[in-house]
Amino acid sequence: MLEKKPYPIERIYVPVRRAKTLDQQRVLELAKDILKNGQRTPIQLRIDDKRFVLIEGLHRLEAIRALGGDTIEAYLVRARMH
Repeated sequence: MLEKKPYPIERIYVPVRRAKTLDQQRVLELAKDILKNGQRTPIQLRIDDKRFVLIEGLHRLEAIRALGGDTIEAYLVRARMH
């Protein structure tokens, strides 16, 4: 079962492909919602050496960053071992 925990935003890497899908208007709307209701849905990360790689939740990450947050609630997704 995945455990929701806070992760430091500064250690989260956003892949270039994912960053290209950023919609600034959506970030602003999410930031307003987060101010009112808090972060309801955690983002998803995977670990890669000394950083975390964003899997899901770019707009939530950017909204928290725009609000001046240092950490974000996330699930750390682990790859299955074959």
